[in-house]
Amino acid sequence: MRMLLFSLVLLPVLAGCRDRHPNPTESTREITLIQARYKDGLEGFWLAQCIANWTGLVTEMDKIGNLGEIRTGAFYTRKDWGGPDQPSIFRPDSISPWSPTIDFVFRGPQEVWGADDDTDIEYMYQHLLFESGATRLTPEQIREGWLKHIRAEEENYLWVSNQQAFDLMQQGVLPPQTSEPASNPYYDMIDAQLTTELFGLFAPGRPDLALELAYLPIQTTAREEAAQIAEFYVILHALAPVADPAQDRKTQLLAMASQAREHLEDGTYPAAMYDYVYGLYRSGIPWEQTRDSIYQRYQVEQADGYDITSRNLYCNGCFAAGINFAASLVSYFYGEGNLQETLKIGVLCGWDSDNPTATWGGLLGFMMGKKAVEAAFGQTFSNRFNIHRTRQNFPENGIDTFDHMAEKGMGITQRVIEREMGGTADAEAGTWRIPFSATAQPEQD
Repeated sequence: MRMLLFSLVLLPVLAGCRDRHPNPTESTREITLIQARYKDGLEGFWLAQCIANWTGLVTEMDKIGNLGEIRTGAFYTRKDWGGPDQPSIFRPDSISPWSPTIDFVFRGPQEVWGADDDTDIEYMYQHLLFESGATRLTPEQIREGWLKHIRAEEENYLWVSNQQAFDLMQQGVLPPQTSEPASNPYYDMIDAQLTTELFGLFAPGRPDLALELAYLPIQTTAREEAAQIAEFYVILHALAPVADPAQDRKTQLLAMASQAREHLEDGTYPAAMYDYVYGLYRSGIPWEQTRDSIYQRYQVEQADGYDITSRNLYCNGCFAAGINFAASLVSYFYGEGNLQETLKIGVLCGWDSDNPTATWGGLLGFMMGKKAVEAAFGQTFSNRFNIHRTRQNFPENGIDTFDHMAEKGMGITQRVIEREMGGTADAEAGTWRIPFSATAQPEQD
């Protein structure tokens, strides 16, 4: 088993959120997390993820490429932002019901954000963890949660691997067998990315532990390279709370990505995709050219072992984890830590465009905090969230608030810090203190 060598020395702390002892010795080194600011970060995670999710839905599956016809308008460019939305594979004769133009989609203070598949399973996992009093979900808890909170009849907002896993659960199958390739041929679709990033925030500064917490939820729907990709996103979220405050956001993100890259196994297509996209970004070419090159390399030429096209799947595998991972890296690198720019690029990049945008919206939203997210857009947004748009059987008829959702996340995080990281909570100071010894570095084997 290949494990990542993590080091908090590279990524000390997120600005204003925690501090270290000056010139610490090995025995005194620790991380201090300010709880109020961590909670603001968790609220920012949910808010920015909703903004990104609903904005991305405008162009979802509008542009998936035309094999061999890269120069014939197969994709959007930056010039299309603010212009008319075009039909998608879901709506070949109409435009998006969410916005007639390609622009940000917001919900004002008197409105309610609706759940979607980029937020609802994460919401469910957080609810299950919080109610269980545990730090890890069991196979039985996951199956029972899915069966209770997901509608069996359509429209149930499940796709590809999620739907297949749900079908298997209804037959009595438990995770991780629900992603076994022999039973779930969709195991390499994008679903696990959408449902597990939050686990990284439950183990601040401990990517190794975050991967343990997320292991079974990831394996519920993903295997092989798709699981690696989902783990990459979890690692980034675990590293976000300890990003170096002396660095600007762009430098923080590049440092985080460099560490997360170490988890991608050399010789697999996720590692090759990362190296290829990062190399093109560093070359200075426009993001559109990088995106077009990704399409040519991976969907036309099927390089680096990425053979989705040869499988003759619906929409040429536009739901697949691989091509959407490569597309997500375009907005991650070229967005350079600017929330609005990152989301614009993600929305215009193509394929399953709401998924990368939702992931980066959540990551940047956490690093910024809710207050800074609203400041970035110059307005106040709705704080309410309707999980019953897509799921069922939650308290309060499914209406929740980002504040309450963040409180649950705080409870789980404190549980993990105290039980699994050797940390303590100081109620009077409003901090968590995590000893450096708890950040032991796993060895590669």
